Amino acid sequence: MTSEKPRRSTLGMVLLALLMEAPMHPYRMQQMIKERGQDQLVNVAQRNSVYQALDRLVRDGLARPAGSTREAGRPERTVYEITPDGEATMRLWLIGMLPTPGREFPEFPAALAFIAVLAPAQVRELLGRRLDTQEQRLAAVREQAPPGLPRLFLIEDEYRAAMLAAEIAWLRQLVTDLDSGELTWSREMIEQTLQQFG
Repeated sequence: MTSEKPRRSTLGMVLLALLMEAPMHPYRMQQMIKERGQDQLVNVAQRNSVYQALDRLVRDGLARPAGSTREAGRPERTVYEITPDGEATMRLWLIGMLPTPGREFPEFPAALAFIAVLAPAQVRELLGRRLDTQEQRLAAVREQAPPGLPRLFLIEDEYRAAMLAAEIAWLRQLVTDLDSGELTWSREMIEQTLQQFG
């Protein structure tokens, strides 16, 4: 491992966790991430992202090549394994991530900060569409778990479902407030507010 601490990343953590289970090649890692629904946690839409993250883990001494495999009709593939430093780093990352909220910059709160740019009716329509989408996502999360799978292996889905349910409840109230006119705005109201609080 280099003298610098390896930079923590959620994709790197997922790859290290897979390598803790067994040595494997990057294509199999990407497949397993998708099969387990962990592509909702990390972006692996581009296979290259797995290779880049794995290269970084190798450079940092957290993983290493462990040989190669060849399946019929397929090119030879390098199999990787986790190193002792990789296992220790994985544990340190978890110890750091679990108690302390990370600085995340999601788009939705940023968009909410500027809804006054749009008309209330348009915001209501857009948020109604988001509400429908989030309800579908929540249903999908609840349906994807195989029956009998222990809760330990569903904990991230349980968290995602709780966050989605909270957002759905909040969106429903916001849409109701927009429908009733309890939440509304006009250019005049915005200008008065800027004069008073700006």
